[in-house]
Amino acid sequence: MSACDTLPTVTLAGQRIHAVTMQQTLDAIAADAKADRGGWVVTPNLDILHKLVHDQTFRALVEPATLRLPDGKPLVWASKLQGSPLPQRVAGSDLISTLSARAADEGLSVFLLGGDPGAADEAARVLQQRHPSLTVAGTECPPFGFESDTEYLARLEATLASADPDIVFVALGCPKQERLIARLRPILPGAWFLGVGISFSFLAGRVSRAPSWMQKTGLEWLHRLAQEPGRLARRYLLVGIPFAVRLLAGSAITRFRG
Repeated sequence: MSACDTLPTVTLAGQRIHAVTMQQTLDAIAADAKADRGGWVVTPNLDILHKLVHDQTFRALVEPATLRLPDGKPLVWASKLQGSPLPQRVAGSDLISTLSARAADEGLSVFLLGGDPGAADEAARVLQQRHPSLTVAGTECPPFGFESDTEYLARLEATLASADPDIVFVALGCPKQERLIARLRPILPGAWFLGVGISFSFLAGRVSRAPSWMQKTGLEWLHRLAQEPGRLARRYLLVGIPFAVRLLAGSAITRFRG
């Protein structure tokens, strides 16, 4: 039986989210990885939760995920409003560091897949500097358009099978990373796959992460918007904010009716 099977969940906007702390997450993944039981971590923030609610294809794609962790303060706020509080935010950008530290302690290996050219190598060096006993089984940066390159995908599958990592961090953004994880999981059924977005660039120092006070107050999105307004304006301003308002209002109504 998986260590994740007994972890509690709550429902937000009709979607199941695991109500766990970072420590519970690390304990469950480490226990399963050491027992050669693989898994898949999805970290819903507002954008991913919106996709889960409104995109049936994406919802079906990630249905097999083992853990759904709340990577967004609005999810935590909404859970409290509806009376079924999530204990804390468990962000993918934090999990790559905390889980690598745990992997070093447990003798588990990691593989870094994705990111901008060179970012995976730089992030791996940072992680090994912080945790000298960490085994990095490999790094790989897929080229532009790799999704339709069957020869490259075959080579990637062979590379991962040869490296045989315990944990694979996939940093390609949503939903590209989820599609690739769904394809690769059968190659390494005993490995854990985590979609971690822009985390390699954070670790490598290529993109600055929001100060801790902005993370704690749910304003990290403002920091990211200021960095990439052209790419993120629609996601945050036209989709994210209206969806957040509906999510919070719906959660308050759920509690009132309950």
